[in-house]
Order: sequence, then structure tokens, then C-alpha cells
Amino acid sequence: MIDKQTIAYLRLVHGAYNTLMMFLFIYQGSLGLRIRRQRKAGGKPQFNIIKRHRKTGPVLAVMGIAGFFAGVTLAYLDYGHLLKYPLHFIIGWDIALLISATFFISGKIKGPDHKWRNLHFSLGILILTLYPVQLFLGTGILF
Repeated sequence: MIDKQTIAYLRLVHGAYNTLMMFLFIYQGSLGLRIRRQRKAGGKPQFNIIKRHRKTGPVLAVMGIAGFFAGVTLAYLDYGHLLKYPLHFIIGWDIALLISATFFISGKIKGPDHKWRNLHFSLGILILTLYPVQLFLGTGILF
């Protein structure tokens, strides 16, 4: 078994990592919002922004989900079960599911189809709304 001091350091690393992930998702969302605004205004697409959004998205999706599983692993190693902090777990689970759904929906976005774009946008907003709540709950666990 891992000693308590190591677990304490890993909890800090987990929190710092997921805080960084939150800011990276905010950045990714800002790119998406710029693309969306430009598309709705009928302007010429900025392909460098679109390319960056498309390349970064899958990487952030994997990293965000990995952050959730790191937290689950830490909880199990520290307490022997996953639901020591049920609200933190449930919101983390929701974020991971929303990230997965957003990733898979992004593959369905083709041409001027608004249905998938709007769903992708809505799920992204929900992710960006839940991340600060998760950060707040996690801070309460750490201190």
C-alpha cells in the first residue's frame, strides 16, 4: 500500500492537473466560440483557428478523462472505495461523460449541419460550467 504522505502529494498533483485541464478547456472553448461567431457572421473561416481547435480537442478529451480516472484511483488507494466524496465523484463522472459525448459528436459535424454543432456547443458550455464546481468541491476535500 502507498503511504499517506505520498497519497497527500498525489492529491495535490491531481488537483493541480485538473485545474490546468479546466483552463485548457476554457482555452479550447474560446477557440470554438471564435469559430462559431465567425461562422454565424458569415465571415471567411480562419483555418488556423479551426485546425488548432480540431487538433487540440482529442488530446484534451483524453487528458480530461485521464484526470478523472486518476482521481478515482487515488480515492480507491486512499479509502478502499470510490464514494468517500460522492458529489465530487458524480460531477467528475459527469464531466468525463460529457467530454466523451462532445468528442464523439464532433466527428458528426459536417458542413452547415446546425444540429450537431449546437449540441457540441451546448455540451461544451455544460463542461465549462461543471469544471469550476468540481474545482470548488475538490478544494474543500484538500483543505
